[in-house]
Amino acid sequence: MNYPTCKIPLLISDREGIEIDYCSQCRGVWLDRGEGDKIIERSTAMEEKWHRRNGDDDEDRFESGRNNYKKRRTSILGELFDIG
Repeated sequence: MNYPTCKIPLLISDREGIEIDYCSQCRGVWLDRGEGDKIIERSTAMEEKWHRRNGDDDEDRFESGRNNYKKRRTSILGELFDIG
């Protein structure tokens, strides 16, 4: 399949069991049916697991009016779309 914008063939990368088609020219991403849902499900599950493990709460992020964000693990989206 060709990428709709650039009209060149898409390259395929399998990341954590999800097949991602992408354009080597503009780095645009094309997801087939159901792949977006898989990414959302895994991302949500990872966030929930992280919050349970770290006892994170929105109130814990702020201290004395300053933004003291806790360091978070790289998201699944970052891992999936780091296509190189």
